[in-house]
Amino acid sequence: MPHKKPLSTGSPSSASQPSIAETTRKVSARGKRTRRILDAGPAASTGPASTALFVQRFLDYVRHERALSANTLAAYQRDLREFSKWLKGRNSLGLSVRDLGDYFSALNERGLARASVARQAATLRTFYAFLQLEGMLTQSPAELISAARRDDAIPGTLSPAQVESLLESPDITTATGRRDKALLELLYATGCRASEVASLRLTDIHLGESFCTCRGKGNKERVVPLGRRAIEAVKKWIDGPREGFASHASPRPAWVLLSSRGNGLSRMRIWEIVRLHAEKAGVPPEIGPHTLRHSFATHLVAGGVDLRHVQEMLGHSSIATTQRYTHVDASRLKSVHAKFHPRK
Repeated sequence: MPHKKPLSTGSPSSASQPSIAETTRKVSARGKRTRRILDAGPAASTGPASTALFVQRFLDYVRHERALSANTLAAYQRDLREFSKWLKGRNSLGLSVRDLGDYFSALNERGLARASVARQAATLRTFYAFLQLEGMLTQSPAELISAARRDDAIPGTLSPAQVESLLESPDITTATGRRDKALLELLYATGCRASEVASLRLTDIHLGESFCTCRGKGNKERVVPLGRRAIEAVKKWIDGPREGFASHASPRPAWVLLSSRGNGLSRMRIWEIVRLHAEKAGVPPEIGPHTLRHSFATHLVAGGVDLRHVQEMLGHSSIATTQRYTHVDASRLKSVHAKFHPRK
């Protein structure tokens, strides 16, 4: 007679699950495989596929577990795409601190701005910290990377007269002109980033109370005052041509600023609109929405507004970030010193 296997006395579900000993062996084997990759170094690379997998897991992690903004996710993705290209097939687990130093040297040789290099360093520190968290690495080669400090110089500001020319550039006899006027006034009146203005909804605008609610990095909300001229421009847009723009979309869009098809304006479209009117106004054509943000802060500081208030309106988490605006008006500082210092 053929030999019969003994019947299992456990439940069907328990029969299909591995024992504790089997689970322990699998975990140990997985650890050994990871260790072999680490010990072997770049020569034992499994190719770009493994790095692509790590990057995708990392992006899923920061998207779902850390709930970062879409802009931060896009920046991580761009940085890691550049990093993957530089690897040229090497496995990211086998890199040393010196290897990463070579990567940042390559970025500097390409002429990247110090702020861009610093952001790349922050991205890699976060990426390798994730690999540690997942048990893929015992030590992060990015921990000791110290990129050049960000340049504290302000990227560029406009004079009050230049701002005036820019804000008067749109032709308010047209529908798009009224929208562009409202956009430019909002950018300068609030100091908001392009993404923050793009995400403004009708329920965020409180014209009667002269303020709006912005959502910044990390989805943090802040209240920013609105001046009379900004209120007038936004009101003329909302009460006027916005309804016609909104009628092209279904359901009706909630955003304040719309394209002619009823969609919300993208960050890139806002950049294009600002540069279009900069050219018309005869101001430096290389400016963007952030130039108006810097101008907003610079003019407030020059006018004597307390730095803490400027920090709050800009949505800076650290006062150190706002302090770079204090050097922009040396003449005012001299006058304050001459007025209040006891030994004149």
